[in-house]
Amino acid sequence: MKVVLFCGGLGTRLREFGDNLPKPLVPIGYRPVIWHVMKYYAHFGHKDFILCLGYKADKIKDYFLNYDECVSNDFVLSGGEKKVSLITSDTQDWNITFVDTGVSTCIGQRLKKVRHLLGNDEYFLANYSDGLTDLPLPEMVEKFKRSGKVGAFVCAPPSQTFHVVELKNGSRVSRIDPVSRVGLLVNAGFFAFRREIFDYIRDGEDLVGPPFDRLIQKNLIMGYKYNRFWCMDTFKEQQELSDLCVSGDAPWEIWKKKGNR
Repeated sequence: MKVVLFCGGLGTRLREFGDNLPKPLVPIGYRPVIWHVMKYYAHFGHKDFILCLGYKADKIKDYFLNYDECVSNDFVLSGGEKKVSLITSDTQDWNITFVDTGVSTCIGQRLKKVRHLLGNDEYFLANYSDGLTDLPLPEMVEKFKRSGKVGAFVCAPPSQTFHVVELKNGSRVSRIDPVSRVGLLVNAGFFAFRREIFDYIRDGEDLVGPPFDRLIQKNLIMGYKYNRFWCMDTFKEQQELSDLCVSGDAPWEIWKKKGNR
């Protein structure tokens, strides 16, 4: 299936990296977060990517145009000419389409702008390009296909460590709990759709808004609950993920785990 990646936002919660770096290029170890997202999908055989660009689109284009496979692959250096022979490769069989969908365009309209690139495919995947997970994607996709619904998205506990507070009588604190304990779920940004999704998105509308409301009213949207690893939205989490990369124990790097298909 084709994978639509929304990578045109401003990434305001990761401004610690400066205004010149779009959120998809925030580094996690040797590679930016968008590479980790793409590597995840490629592991399951989904290697046809459509990038919906916007803010700092030139930076993302430049990254892939000047991509150096030696950074994350084993290779042999030989000969006086310093010939490089890759032992492993990660992007040679990827197909990446770059589409400038506008700096201020909402996600629903970014998706509509690349509709023609999906052709007559019945299903496609989509992602916010800022979250990492060890989700068993084939299981989620298969369950979605069997459901007969138009859309599905992963629901996960919030990765942030803030507390939820309950007040009574205006200011009396009656309860305060870590968000992880109260059973809240958030949209994790991993989607699967049938092409009928475009029948529910009107001009100017965002994706998770009126279109999803219409699907909910008709029971045509499915939530896939996942309680294991999902993370990435703030500078603090970026640091934690980078530390996991350095330690060699990154849960989302399922392509490194034998027998994980």
